[in-house]
Amino acid sequence: MGRALSAARRLMPATLFGRLALLLLVTALISHVLALTMMFELRPMPPRHHPGDMGGPPPMMHLGLLLDIGIRLTAVALAAWVGARWLSQPIKRLAHAALELGHDIGRPPLQMQGPKECRDATLVFNQMQAQIQQQLSDRDRFVAAVSHDLRTPLTRLRLRAEGIDHPEQRRKFQQDIVEMDEMIRATLDYLRGCADPEARVLLDINALVDSIREDHADCGHAVTVVGTALPLMAQASALRRCVVNLVENAIRYGESAQIRLIDAPDSLRIEVHDRGAGLPEAELNKVMAPFYRVEGSRNRQHGGVGLGLSTAHDIARHHQGQLQLINAAAGGLVARLSLPRLPLPR
Repeated sequence: MGRALSAARRLMPATLFGRLALLLLVTALISHVLALTMMFELRPMPPRHHPGDMGGPPPMMHLGLLLDIGIRLTAVALAAWVGARWLSQPIKRLAHAALELGHDIGRPPLQMQGPKECRDATLVFNQMQAQIQQQLSDRDRFVAAVSHDLRTPLTRLRLRAEGIDHPEQRRKFQQDIVEMDEMIRATLDYLRGCADPEARVLLDINALVDSIREDHADCGHAVTVVGTALPLMAQASALRRCVVNLVENAIRYGESAQIRLIDAPDSLRIEVHDRGAGLPEAELNKVMAPFYRVEGSRNRQHGGVGLGLSTAHDIARHHQGQLQLINAAAGGLVARLSLPRLPLPR
């Protein structure tokens, strides 16, 4: 059976035009044979001639003609339906692979199947995926090198700042160094993004948010947690960075943060509420773009570098979830992180 299928595939035309022409030819032959067979089976008995008959085709001849036309039209319609599904299947497979590529750049390459045009498109698609993987790998190496090169002079600056005699000048110098270090860390975290091949683990969400709350409580920030959730398959470091960015954004603009866990069988929702002034509706999506801030200034005391929400948005997307910003009816901003519950690995 397997050899017969292999032989049939080798005899199959290589192009879409060839396959469609073959399908129509087979349809025409089958419909012709069926029509002749039905007409033969339903042909009338030879009529007896009576005096005064004017001749003309018997009623069964009209029925045979209509039957012939009906069979042929039905065969053509069936062939069109089969042909559409047959020829569109490789295209659907390619579209599905392109959708999966947005969630997992490391997915296995597509198999070379289908007619010549689809195999050519699959080859180009696999080449594009390999090029993107190579670019991400090069970016990771670049980020690691830049991280090392930038932190080395910052360490030297810290040591030299300790030698400044004037206390006020030493404090300002150290504050500038801390701000530079925070900007470098935020930029490198964003550039590194979720391309970091961190393994997914069954993460204790309750312990995660409790540790974030305790860390901010040690710094004097008001952070509360409402609700509980079952463990979730996720990248632990990336998801922590995502929630921390949302909490820090809430504290920066609303002075406090409330983390709400809303669990469901197929998804988990983590909402971070603040008591700030909210955002204009037109800005809710814009603020998740890299380096974008609502106010035009770059005041470090107020606005950061504009990468916290961008990083959180990318992390949510790589977990096949989404991040939404919503103005609460009672005031303040709600950062809603929705994550699907993926099946556990076997």
